[in-house]
Amino acid sequence: MTTAVKTRVRDPKVILNALEARVPHLVSDVGAADLWEREVALLLRDSVAVRSLAERILGQGIAYLMTAMENPGVDIGVGATVDIGVHQLILDTPLYFALCDEYNGGVYKHHAPLVERRCDGTVMRTADFIRGNGFEVDEELWSVDAAECSSCDNKVPDSH
Repeated sequence: MTTAVKTRVRDPKVILNALEARVPHLVSDVGAADLWEREVALLLRDSVAVRSLAERILGQGIAYLMTAMENPGVDIGVGATVDIGVHQLILDTPLYFALCDEYNGGVYKHHAPLVERRCDGTVMRTADFIRGNGFEVDEELWSVDAAECSSCDNKVPDSH
């Protein structure tokens, strides 16, 4: 007897919007429908010209941060494209603090990038690790920066 098993993929939009009760002022004060829409709007304002690309970058940034928080000490890192989404979340400090509080045991997850980019395959290994952590991986966004990674300094405790 064979039973079909459906694999559940974690949804970055659902994860982000679940934090709304922790930071309601970020949604109500700017007229965005939810936290996802707020972050997409900020990406469109500051760094990404196309909405569909902003959504893809944000989703992969969330998947990366969640994976980093849930797997401390694992050597992972993003390329420049996905890092745009990571930085967006970190710069919105009330939201990032809520994310750390909920998913990193209440501890702030530091972002301590190295100046020189590593060229050792970390980007694609990270994409595989994220997939293994239950997220869909946007292959195009990860492979565009596959040769260079903005990894973090492993001397900084609890950093990504």
